[in-house]
Amino acid sequence: MPVTDTRRLASVDALRGLAVAAMLLVNTPGDWGHVYAPLLHSEWNGCTPTDLVFPFFLFIVGVSIALGVVPRVDNGADRGPLQRAVLWRAARIVALGLLLHLAASWLLDKEYFRPWGVLQRIGICFAIAGLLALHASVRLQWWCLGAQLLGYWGLLAWSGGSEPWVNLASRIDTAMLGPHAYLFDPATGRGHDPEGLLSTLPAIATTLLGLRAGDWLRHGDTRRLCIAAVVALLLGAVWSRMFPFNKNLWTSSYVLWSGAWAMLALAVCHSLVDVRGWPAIGRSFGVNAIAAYAGSASMMYVFAALGWWEPIYRIGFSGWMTPRFGPYVPSLAFALAFVAVWWAIVRWMDWRGWHLKV
Repeated sequence: MPVTDTRRLASVDALRGLAVAAMLLVNTPGDWGHVYAPLLHSEWNGCTPTDLVFPFFLFIVGVSIALGVVPRVDNGADRGPLQRAVLWRAARIVALGLLLHLAASWLLDKEYFRPWGVLQRIGICFAIAGLLALHASVRLQWWCLGAQLLGYWGLLAWSGGSEPWVNLASRIDTAMLGPHAYLFDPATGRGHDPEGLLSTLPAIATTLLGLRAGDWLRHGDTRRLCIAAVVALLLGAVWSRMFPFNKNLWTSSYVLWSGAWAMLALAVCHSLVDVRGWPAIGRSFGVNAIAAYAGSASMMYVFAALGWWEPIYRIGFSGWMTPRFGPYVPSLAFALAFVAVWWAIVRWMDWRGWHLKV
């Protein structure tokens, strides 16, 4: 059924919420030395389930633009105020990311400050995709998406490939940040940031995939959504033979592969939640995504600064679980408990009608 207004779709909130919950799960194991392989990022090339979490979130950013911004343009709204709203919101998201990193550097160590980061990338991608949604035709959006994927592939291939530390994206990170890069090798003087400047280019393409998918969803064209997902899966798999999946570099094959799974997940969620009326599991996280992400990060910083993490984990989990189940089960149980705590918080906020936005 076409969605012609700007109402929130429960399926989109649910999918966004599941992505946020997955972020918390993979970011807070009790013991980083004992984490099940699917809950870890690939060291370099490859794609684990964890590697799909961030692109899912960026994809949903694009979907939200298609459902929230584009209908207003179609209904004749002035683009000027919409553009200012998009840019101002993007700036607030970036500022929040910087503020969280400043808090981490103040509470823990100055090396925790990062000029780049998850929220910074989300803000930049939201701004570019939002501007394209406002001012570019559908055909131009597809051309931009294709140019980003092919151009990024060409840039890395022309500049020496995608090997760790010596690829063009890492060299730019090193030149810009030096020892302040998120990853830095003192022996070679090389740095790398998984949310660095150059790799943000294909991350914008992920958001544009979400923008186009959201427009199909708005018009009730789930058939096209599923066909596009299958095509992207095949293209991504073939392209990965020449340009491997790599979250650190956000390679073009990775964009298509992760975007395809996100399209399929969106189609399934829409069919089950919006059409068949299934419960929107994850919705409470989805309507308070920023509150959950920023609040959980702040909690981690404060608990780490107070020295609480280790005794909580030892007394509440590893001390009695490890002798019975081994070291991996308590590590996972701790992460699940952290997610459950934040689910209770956002569920209560949703019940009270508190939906924090930036």
